[in-house]
Amino acid sequence: MLDCAIIGGGPAGLTAGLYTTRGGLADVTMFEKGMPGGQITMSSEIENYPGVTGHITGMDLMIPWPEQCQKFGLKHEMSEVTRVSRSSEGIFTIHKSDGTSAEAKSVIVCTGSTPKRAGFVGEDVYFGRGVSTCATCDGFFYKGKEVAVIGGGDTALEEALYLAKICSKVYLIHRRDTFRSAPSTIDRIKNTPNIELVLNAVPEEVSGDAMGVNGIRVGFKDGTTRQIDVPGVFVFVGNDVNNQVLKQEDGSFLCEMTPWGEVKVDLSMKTSTPGLFAAGDMREQAPKQVVCAAGDGAVAALQAIAYVDGHH
Repeated sequence: MLDCAIIGGGPAGLTAGLYTTRGGLADVTMFEKGMPGGQITMSSEIENYPGVTGHITGMDLMIPWPEQCQKFGLKHEMSEVTRVSRSSEGIFTIHKSDGTSAEAKSVIVCTGSTPKRAGFVGEDVYFGRGVSTCATCDGFFYKGKEVAVIGGGDTALEEALYLAKICSKVYLIHRRDTFRSAPSTIDRIKNTPNIELVLNAVPEEVSGDAMGVNGIRVGFKDGTTRQIDVPGVFVFVGNDVNNQVLKQEDGSFLCEMTPWGEVKVDLSMKTSTPGLFAAGDMREQAPKQVVCAAGDGAVAALQAIAYVDGHH
């Protein structure tokens, strides 16, 4: 039986693996169906990870992490986990897609979230080359330039305000003429002089060349279109939390969740289920930054060690 099973191999999962093994848990396996590293491996440049200077891609940043973890005894199993269940005795079962299973005394779930796509032409082609889903990650690359933001919720408006401090102008494109956001945020948007509202508009196609994005065409309800020349397009239309592994056979979840499908945790990354921890982008109020996910993983690991030590 495993001391700890870690589901997911992004920054949170890998850091949890490093801390659990180095902290003395004897048998720890990280279940990650693909290459470890997580979403950040898609980023073309990382500038905001502490201590990392110079031009470095997300892939470059993550390459040494698995080797460091494995040095302390972390095992990586390339299996897809379909579900995690827990017996009345408190033993967790890791159900895998090939029909096999493993048992564990504790579980740290780090399966992340996936930004939703807006669905316009060229969105996937130019993703990472001008199309982004993270203003904190990529906004600085457009310092003094014009950008477009797509979306009308809290995140879209907050990120538009963030970008307005860096960029010369922000075009906020929204399919309706009202916003689903806090009134105070909407007031700030309307009072920010370098934010232009492009309302009742749907993004149709992003254009570009070998260098990346150079513009976006939007369509209006009356059938007219407008071409907006920008080198950067930021999409904030929500996130799908990868919470499938916590769903039980009866449709309920293994622990308490928010209405948006994020895992409820306390400051120790503990869920409502003893021995089950969640870290990284799948937890509630996650900042969706590598440094934060890694911190979550370390906190969850220290708690898992204490939990397993206390249940010998």
